[in-house]
Amino acid sequence: MRLPPAVLAGAEEVLREILRFTAPADTTLSRYFKDHPRLGGRERGAIAECIYAVLRNKNFFTDFSEAGGGSTMRRLMLLGMADAVGVDALPGLAPEEVEWLQRMKAIDRKLLHKSLRSNLPLWLYEKLVAQYGEEEALALADALNTPAPLDLRVNALKADRDKVIAQLAEAPIAAVPTPYAPLGLRVLKKPQIQNLPLFKEGAVEVQDEGSQILAQLLGAKRGEMVVDFCAGAGGKTLALGAQMRNTGRLYAFDVSEKRLAKLKPRLARSGLSNVHPVAIAHEKDAKIKRLAGKIDRVLVDAPCSGMGTLRRNPDVKWRQPQSAIAEMHDKQVAILDGAARLVKAGGRLVYATCSLLDEENDAVAQQFIATHPDFELVPVSKVLAEQKIELEMGDYLKLLPHKHQTDGFFAAVFERKPMAAKAKQADEAGEEA
Repeated sequence: MRLPPAVLAGAEEVLREILRFTAPADTTLSRYFKDHPRLGGRERGAIAECIYAVLRNKNFFTDFSEAGGGSTMRRLMLLGMADAVGVDALPGLAPEEVEWLQRMKAIDRKLLHKSLRSNLPLWLYEKLVAQYGEEEALALADALNTPAPLDLRVNALKADRDKVIAQLAEAPIAAVPTPYAPLGLRVLKKPQIQNLPLFKEGAVEVQDEGSQILAQLLGAKRGEMVVDFCAGAGGKTLALGAQMRNTGRLYAFDVSEKRLAKLKPRLARSGLSNVHPVAIAHEKDAKIKRLAGKIDRVLVDAPCSGMGTLRRNPDVKWRQPQSAIAEMHDKQVAILDGAARLVKAGGRLVYATCSLLDEENDAVAQQFIATHPDFELVPVSKVLAEQKIELEMGDYLKLLPHKHQTDGFFAAVFERKPMAAKAKQADEAGEEA
């Protein structure tokens, strides 16, 4: 069944806007769909998939779009549409366009130059090769250029994983347990989850398995004082609150009131009453100082380049310049330093990113431990064993799409030494006096 002709024109229009990279692709798409309410579900889906196909394959598509007739933007759009819905679904094509698309589809990409095949900016491809070696970097790039599955987290306060699988099957939606996260489900297609009673009642939340594992590393327990330092829209906050069985006190800090506002409806669905969203100005806010040395566990899911999320946000690799990485490192060091002040003697601090780059990951963790002798690194392998998660890791958590089928995540776990922490707090109290 062919798409209406207007869909191709619409896709070309929104693609032109998105390739300016002045805003996130999902924001531009949402605005376009809001401005064009007559578009049906199938048409919206085709346009969205076309856009994301172009963003994932931009190097390859741009290189070969120079070989056809018509404008470059139309050729890019046609390559994206052909990838998304197939050539036969495209209306009003000239015979030469059909022939050109079929030729493009027949190209064996494995014969292309490796940097072109990777569909990554050259600086990012070279960084990944330096970190992982060429063979693994290409496997990682292939995974990053594949759409992510839909993962759910079962809210243990309201539901049981096996029962949720059975209820989804009645929809009918096929889902299987995730291999590592104990409450995770992987949905085999991408249905409209938000319309299901299970979602509306707070029995499930959308959350990548890797993100669920990060929350597990904190090991939050009943009755504790816990802080999610960069809470955002609160996916990990909700997971932590459920781990705490809705007891104790869980602070959700973020510098963006807009992001925290998105947490409110999720909190209402979750049934949690132990979460306290708090907007802060920066990592040295007075609201943080009042809690210094009082918190059992602190999660710092730091702002980062987001290079581990390219399966979901392929535009990030084109919008993020290489120069931003060094700036991110400095910001991450400052945030981690601010969050560390909250941790009580014997308390736990988890630093995490959704980045693949050493500058934002290992380098930050190593700098922190070198400048904070009152903390010690806890091998992630030990923490995973405590949480009964069967994952082979060393000192750090390093989740990779091509190995673990999650987004790319990094985490380091630190604990504050009991005696050193007390001595440092006494010194700080003396300085303030």
